[in-house]
Amino acid sequence: MQLSSIKEGVITQMNTIAPKRNTWIKRNKYYYKNLVKFLKFNIPENSRILEIGCGTGYLLNELKPSYGVGIDISPEMIHIAKEQFPQYDFQVMDAEQITLKEKFDFIIISDSIGYFEDVQKAFSQLHSVCNKDTRIIITYINFIWLPLLSLAQWLGLKMPQKRSNWLEIEDISNLLKLTDFDIIKHGRRFLLPINIPIISWLCNNYLVHLPFFNLFGLKKFIIARSIAEYNQNPQQKSISVIIPARNEKGNIEAALQRMPQMGSHTEVIFVEGNSTDDTLEEIKRVCAAYSSLLDVKYTTQDGKGKGDAVRKGFAMASGDILVILDADLTVPPEDLPKFYNAIASGKGEYINGSRLVYPMEDEAMRTLNIMGNKFFSIMFSWLLNQRLKDTLCGTKVISQANYQKLIANRSYFGDFDPFGDFDLIFGSSKLNLKIVEIPIRYKARSYGETNISRFKHGWLLLKMVAFAMNKIKFI
Repeated sequence: MQLSSIKEGVITQMNTIAPKRNTWIKRNKYYYKNLVKFLKFNIPENSRILEIGCGTGYLLNELKPSYGVGIDISPEMIHIAKEQFPQYDFQVMDAEQITLKEKFDFIIISDSIGYFEDVQKAFSQLHSVCNKDTRIIITYINFIWLPLLSLAQWLGLKMPQKRSNWLEIEDISNLLKLTDFDIIKHGRRFLLPINIPIISWLCNNYLVHLPFFNLFGLKKFIIARSIAEYNQNPQQKSISVIIPARNEKGNIEAALQRMPQMGSHTEVIFVEGNSTDDTLEEIKRVCAAYSSLLDVKYTTQDGKGKGDAVRKGFAMASGDILVILDADLTVPPEDLPKFYNAIASGKGEYINGSRLVYPMEDEAMRTLNIMGNKFFSIMFSWLLNQRLKDTLCGTKVISQANYQKLIANRSYFGDFDPFGDFDLIFGSSKLNLKIVEIPIRYKARSYGETNISRFKHGWLLLKMVAFAMNKIKFI
């Protein structure tokens, strides 16, 4: 097949650079160390990884995949990669003509998108090596740095590069959307690419994540997922609705009376939390009365707090999709099909209710609570690089499969969350799940009092924000 002059030029340049590629990496080891750190945060060891534009295989080797494949258009780059890292599969291949048959957990396109002649065609090829859980991680240069990078290249401090395109983040995002990919998050990082003790640490771990300074981050990134499989193969899923209940006797029967049937099967699990108002007895009565109409179960929690109750309910659940519904019914059970449809159709992978869109009923939420929720909305949207308007809405949805992945990664955060909300939020962000919010009309309680203490729990939330900054943002 006849190659275009653009591709021939790229191959010639890359073949020339190949023998010196490892030298350039060593010369700029601080930059590459930061890049590897970012990728390792997002990619667990022993994943199945494809790197497009793999060069001499440095990144692939650093990420320790269980199965690693690297492709590059340059035969010389691939020759060196095979010699250095024979445990991985390196192939000469054009990103616009991918012939691989395997599916991968992660696909990396790091600093190589500028060499693609037809970026849209290259993106369209990725579906053949993706499933619905695959994450595509793209990194590239912030063009505001071009004058300095050109000077560094002229001075011999940086590897020579001849780009085939000058796409910005908006261009890349648009091309991903045109080819049936969904943007999960994007951002900038790495403010100072040389190692100056203390100053570089401060700039690259903290300052770069703050407003204004973030504009000058050297490295831009996009994390995306394929939605082609969802579009082609919609499926019915079973669902488990977990209802933590403490001092909610007056709401138990109404929860079942108003519970819609969803998907292929709906399971309801009450988790009673050491109530003082005969909630447990009411749950037992209602479960017996409705057992012929609904698949309904109950248990009592071993510890304290909603988080403990949610984890016990999830452990009992048999459904493909896991839902939390607060027993106070301030989020109407009739709204749950909206959440089911959003996750079953692939619109999102972690679905969060939002009470701060529609007007609320009188007494549904006090003014101080509203102000606190809006503050935490801003903080968590910044922390997660995904919009999250209402962190404390009790209705949250995640698939059983992704919850099992969250459990496997829970040690990264530890047992820190008495509410149960933030274990799911932070865990979903760490897994790069697509977060979607569903607006709901928040109702006033018809029975009982809230179990939330504004000041005590507000202080806990502030501590969680600080905790998340160091676990998610300042890395």
